[in-house]
Amino acid sequence: MCGIVGYVGPRQAAALLMEGLKRLEYRGYDSSGIAVLNGQGLVVVKQSGKLSALEQQLTGRTPTGTVGIGHTRWATHGPPTTTNAHPHTDQSGKIAVIHNGIVENASAIRRVLEQRGHVMVSDTDTEVLAHLIGECYRGSLEEAVAEALREVDGAYGIAVISEDEPDVLVAARKGSPLLLGVGEGELFVASDASAILAHTRSVVYLDDGEMVVLTRSGYHVRDLAATRIEKPINQIEWDLATVERGGYAHFMLKEIFEQPDTVRDTLRGHLLEDEGSSRVSGLNLADDEIKQFNRIVITACGTSWHSALIGEYMLEELARIPVDVEYASEFRYRNPVVDERTLVIGISQSGETADTLAAIREAKRRGARTLGVVNVVGSTIAREVDGGIYLHAGPEVGVASTKAFTSQVIALALITLRFGRLRNLSILQGRQIIQALKALPEQIQDILDRAHQVEALAERYWRSNNALYLGRGVNFPVALEGALKLKEISYIHAEGYPAAEMKHGPIALIDENMPVMFIAPKDAVHGKIVSNMEEVRARGGQVIAIASDGDDLINRLAASTFTIPETLDLLTPILTIIPLQLFSYYVAVRRGCNVDQPRNLAKSVTVE
Repeated sequence: MCGIVGYVGPRQAAALLMEGLKRLEYRGYDSSGIAVLNGQGLVVVKQSGKLSALEQQLTGRTPTGTVGIGHTRWATHGPPTTTNAHPHTDQSGKIAVIHNGIVENASAIRRVLEQRGHVMVSDTDTEVLAHLIGECYRGSLEEAVAEALREVDGAYGIAVISEDEPDVLVAARKGSPLLLGVGEGELFVASDASAILAHTRSVVYLDDGEMVVLTRSGYHVRDLAATRIEKPINQIEWDLATVERGGYAHFMLKEIFEQPDTVRDTLRGHLLEDEGSSRVSGLNLADDEIKQFNRIVITACGTSWHSALIGEYMLEELARIPVDVEYASEFRYRNPVVDERTLVIGISQSGETADTLAAIREAKRRGARTLGVVNVVGSTIAREVDGGIYLHAGPEVGVASTKAFTSQVIALALITLRFGRLRNLSILQGRQIIQALKALPEQIQDILDRAHQVEALAERYWRSNNALYLGRGVNFPVALEGALKLKEISYIHAEGYPAAEMKHGPIALIDENMPVMFIAPKDAVHGKIVSNMEEVRARGGQVIAIASDGDDLINRLAASTFTIPETLDLLTPILTIIPLQLFSYYVAVRRGCNVDQPRNLAKSVTVE
């Protein structure tokens, strides 16, 4: 959620920290700050607002020093003010801390510390943590951090430096991502590899309850009880160009236009055309094990929850196995019924979503097998599940997820193919699905080649204050996702509904000022959604339709139509969502919104 970067080495830290924070700004962008050790003391500079405000403050007076930490914040405790910005210091002013996560017992710790004479100036739990580390400091920063964290409840990714130990940086994690970067004679810590990729591709992923201590002579990893831990060094496969805009006005637009490639990459190596099946070896499930499952639970949040709903339609239709889709944030609080014959699939772009991770852990505790559908190699969910599938969509920087959504649906289609062929899906059906999957990248490209038509639609409707998105069957989740995209980046109130449910309440909202977006491909429920369109037209609503090529009936009914190529019914969401992503983007741009960094949102939600 927030961005963390730290450095120990021979180079000036401040410039490296600012460079890393620029690559992490999509994770948090309401305030930022750095702390640098200059050999004589600790220099802290922080500022509310965008990172550019901190850059301006540093102009002409950048602190010198070769050890430092930097942070870009998404507010949880206290408003986004300069006082609440990180880094925070302890009572002595010698120890600086940056923190991602939530210290759940911060109020209790604050009361105890204040009784001992500590004076805190911010509203944050992070300042409490800094004072606690200072209280525990008796000559060793490493031991002070470990002692303090043993008293902390909640989630954290932290980096700590002290002017009393000018060559040491201590970092630790629990429930919030953190990694070590190993360079040539220099070391980094970061919450995301993109922050350090310009300098090293060699990383060590920290697990929950682990600390890393960086010095000029090297590093070591330990737990809070002082047990040393040997960790492998992993190599990052993607390069820095994948996290640059590449000539596009926004990351979101770039990522929308990458979808022909990202869908192709998710499919690559998984299709077994002769067998009408898929090869997903990462599931770590034998055929007999798959046949033993009597139920699947898919758990996720936000956009990933919408892809899970599409997966439910796929698995129940083609594999004939009952599927429940659960909000991860609610799953573990309602005594879920799962056992050893339940398969639980967690979906998360980042692989770090706190609620989804907690749901997976709860499922494992109850004996269920777990799979992950994630985009980030080495992420916490990827390491903790029994098996899974990587999306290979590349880094997604835009806060509003686009290419990850389509890749998630493709991944679920691959899982469905394997499960279906082991149950009741014929080889001919399997081959038909594979042919349709292979055609998707070119079909997506066809839609993107007509993006100017969607931009023209956006020009007609960008002044609207409300919108309704309606779909049926497998395209009901697309209605939800389309409405979410519009809400996220344009701040227009939008709701997604099953089209038949419109007359059970939302129809009261429809008038000549209400645009109603119908997702209406020529599928098994086409006739039903035509009837729903007639109901909206009768009340003066502005009908916009996403329809199949050559559908003259829809074209006559709708005030505006955008067409998609034909595909199998269950795969239409891959195509119908593309114009909705574009529509949201163009509306947001027309309204002057910050597309890549919408207000109040962050890319990876690592707190509950």
